[in-house]
Amino acid sequence: MQKSKSKKVQAFLDEILTVDNEKFIIINAMREIVFENHKTTDERIMYGGIMFSIDDDDFGGLFVRKNHISFEFTKGFLMKDPNKLLEGNGKYRRHLKIKSIDDIQYKNVEYYIKQAI
Repeated sequence: MQKSKSKKVQAFLDEILTVDNEKFIIINAMREIVFENHKTTDERIMYGGIMFSIDDDDFGGLFVRKNHISFEFTKGFLMKDPNKLLEGNGKYRRHLKIKSIDDIQYKNVEYYIKQAI
């Protein structure tokens, strides 16, 4: 699992590991998908989660909730969603709720991340 270049992000990840190993594994699996698809993505702590950006333009973030991990997409309203998996009805953002490691594949998280990037 990839260590973060950001000390704050790494501290956030280390804290999650001590509290909930399954959520730690899920977050790192999704981070890996982000970095596999765009190696120079920046990550930072913002809004209580990990925000991802390219050239200072945020495209999404990971947020730990009580019963799931939320991958929120900044411009989710523009994304193709053939299986109607994106949730949210705000003006711009949409999100995927990931409750297990299997949800990453089942909900095709990489498909959405590629669109966001």
